Amino acid sequence: MPSDRRLLVVSVAGLGWDLVSLHQPPDAGIAFRQAETVFPAVTCTVQGSFRTASRPAQHGMIANGLYFRHIQRVMFWEQSASLVVGPRIWEGVRRAGKKVGILFWQQGLGEQADIILSPRPIHKHHGGMIQDCYSQPHDLYERLCAAIGRPFDLANYWGPLASVRANEWIVDATCEIMRSRDLAPDLLFTYLPGLDYDLQRHGPNHRKSFQCLEKSYADFSNLWKNAEASGYDVVLFGDYSIEPVTGGPLFPNRRLRDAGLFATRTVGDAAYPDFFTSRAFAMVDHQVAHVYCADEPSVRKAQDALRHFDGVGEILDRRAQHEAGLDLERSGDLVLVAQKGYWFAYPWWTERSEAPDYAAHVDIHNKPGFDPCELFLGWPPMSVSQDASRIRGTHGRRGSGTGIAWASSLKFEKQPHTLIDLALAVQRHVEAP
Repeated sequence: MPSDRRLLVVSVAGLGWDLVSLHQPPDAGIAFRQAETVFPAVTCTVQGSFRTASRPAQHGMIANGLYFRHIQRVMFWEQSASLVVGPRIWEGVRRAGKKVGILFWQQGLGEQADIILSPRPIHKHHGGMIQDCYSQPHDLYERLCAAIGRPFDLANYWGPLASVRANEWIVDATCEIMRSRDLAPDLLFTYLPGLDYDLQRHGPNHRKSFQCLEKSYADFSNLWKNAEASGYDVVLFGDYSIEPVTGGPLFPNRRLRDAGLFATRTVGDAAYPDFFTSRAFAMVDHQVAHVYCADEPSVRKAQDALRHFDGVGEILDRRAQHEAGLDLERSGDLVLVAQKGYWFAYPWWTERSEAPDYAAHVDIHNKPGFDPCELFLGWPPMSVSQDASRIRGTHGRRGSGTGIAWASSLKFEKQPHTLIDLALAVQRHVEAP
């Protein structure tokens, strides 16, 4: 890394090229360019690809959640850095004795970095939680709260109250770290999630999404100017592009249950999944669903059950997954990819009385699939919506319309055309003498 300049790398949820090209930032000092993201185009996969400059088949983060076959359990949004396999693009920086920081990136806990900051609430035994952030050094979060004048509000980060306001505290914390003499790392990664929420709620063409984009531009400008004042160059990139939902939700687990492949156990009136006896089930994540099967005959039966499914664009077997860069043990035996305008919802029930208790709550760890309905309030009060038809924006599939926007104060010798190109360009820059 050039000795006189440090580098800030900013990952932005939902910053797609289509969105940016239609609504250019008011600050002419930030010039965006287009690149292609990875497949699946979801947060953990993209961030895993950037930090390792490799495809999911190499780093292993095939979705925002994983199915652990040996314990037969789905776990979403787990934060251990060891889930991401492979060398990091910053390893040369640390070998040279320079410092690396990673703020709010997924799978950040235990990462080989000098500064780490990530939401890590404590869930209380009888309900509720204590809002907190994990940090290294251990007193970093308390120090930032004191400097900023308030703690990080997890309600802005996810759930019915999630909004672009989540960016504000992260921007303030990032700026505080950059200008701190004893903290400022040579390479600093940060993540701005706020643009994504209204794009999913309202779709990318809604006026509320445009307002959210304008606020995000202000956040980018704030970071950019503070980085420049603190002696940092900047690389800012979107992780995926949000497309409008025009077709609606798809429910693969309902099909698998009707085919006798997805098993449930009844507790009270509710039907909870039984992964121990299920022959097949779908772990859904936006526009991609991983279908895990008990054996080869179950794979064939699942294919038959899902073959004529309006809204499904592709059913990838192992050979097709290899071509798509997803052929690894963690992936489903089949991978479903939605057509444009459709997305996959996790419910396997049709009667409201069968819904598990967690269906009506923000519960990102117990649900065996990503649930964007958690962005809406439901009924009765203090619950979240179970109406999947309310979702207006989605992402994840491969094909046209997956371009992301990126910008940088650096001048790269070769123009990056993909997210991995951009990661490699960053690596070459930080390793330069």
